[in-house]
Amino acid sequence: MKKIILCGYMGSGKTTTARLLSNAAEIPYMDLDEIIEKETGKTVEEIFATDGEIKFRKLEHNILKGLLDVNEDFILGLGGGTPCYANNHLLLQRNDVVSVYLKTGIKEVVKRVQGQGRTRPLLANLEGAALEEFIGQHLFERSYFYHHAKHVVLTDGKSPAQVADEIMSLL
Repeated sequence: MKKIILCGYMGSGKTTTARLLSNAAEIPYMDLDEIIEKETGKTVEEIFATDGEIKFRKLEHNILKGLLDVNEDFILGLGGGTPCYANNHLLLQRNDVVSVYLKTGIKEVVKRVQGQGRTRPLLANLEGAALEEFIGQHLFERSYFYHHAKHVVLTDGKSPAQVADEIMSLL
C-alpha cells in the first residue's frame, strides 16, 4: 500500500511534482484543497470568507483522516497550512504513509510565486521585501510541522522532474 503525501509551502512544487509522480508510479493523484472544494461546492477562499478558518481547518482534518483510512494507493498534495493544524503533522508519521516535505528556500519561493496574488490571496498585496519577509516568517512558523514528514527533499535549483525522480528513489 502506497500513500504518498507531499507537503510544503506554496510554490514548493507539490502539485507539479505530484502529477509527475502519479504518471511515474501509476498511482492516482489527489489535491486536498480540490477535494474540499468538490465536497463543499465552495472554493477554499469562499469557505474562509463565509465559514471562517476554524471550520475550514476542521473540514480539512476530517477529509484528510478519511482519505488516510481508505485502503487504496494514492499521491496526495496537501495545502501549505494543512500540517500546521489539528495535529495533522502527526498523520505524516503513520506507518502506512510515505510523507515528503518539499523544502524550498525563501528566495526560491519568492521567485516562483511573485505576481501570483490573484491566485494566491495571502500574497495579494505583497511584493518585494514585504513578500520576502512574509514568506520567511511563514516558513519559520511552519518549519516545525513540515519537518514531521518522513523525508525532506530540497527543491531549490531542481526541475520538477528531478524532484519527482528523487522521491521515486525513496519508494
